Amino acid sequence: MNASETTPLRAVALVCTLSPSPAPSSSQLLAEQTMAALSEHGVSGEVIRIADHDVRAGVKTDMGDGDAWPEIRDTVLGCDILVLSTPIWLGHPASTAQRVMERLNAEMSETDEEGRMLTYGKVAAVCVVGNEDGAHKVSADLFQGLNDVGFSLAPNAVTYWVGEAMHKTDYQDLDTTPEATADATATLAANTAHLARRLKASPYPATA
Repeated sequence: MNASETTPLRAVALVCTLSPSPAPSSSQLLAEQTMAALSEHGVSGEVIRIADHDVRAGVKTDMGDGDAWPEIRDTVLGCDILVLSTPIWLGHPASTAQRVMERLNAEMSETDEEGRMLTYGKVAAVCVVGNEDGAHKVSADLFQGLNDVGFSLAPNAVTYWVGEAMHKTDYQDLDTTPEATADATATLAANTAHLARRLKASPYPATA
């Protein structure tokens, strides 16, 4: 095994539940499970619940006046992997997830000395939970946005759970993790860590 296969990696999970701590959160639970799966591949990191911070609306890296995003952004840019975890609301990602994507939009104007976005070489993955169908639509929306702002995506870079329509059971209410979700989380972790190491060892070429 060469060094590129054992290089330590850092990850951050941004949890986009609408509820601040200490309220229980299925999005938080699946994010924590994903981080645990990543840890099996030499990835360390932290989980940040966006609702616990004053992330201002806007499309700049710093909206001023106590905006909490600059510190979160520093954490994201200091990591190799970004995990974005969201519930489904009305068939869409939570408004908190949309706000994160809007703030990440500013990265399209931030480049290194070779013309690459600062997010180039970083890998993203998505966690989705909900009580209705829509996980594929939500992940598709987030995948496209994350790609637009410079993140790379490994194969099967989403893990999700959706309950039966019109029922009230949440992911956090389950006695055990469904096998399909556990398998998806394990695959996400393995592929995402693999891609992150490859990009860390061999960055994208400079922009022409």
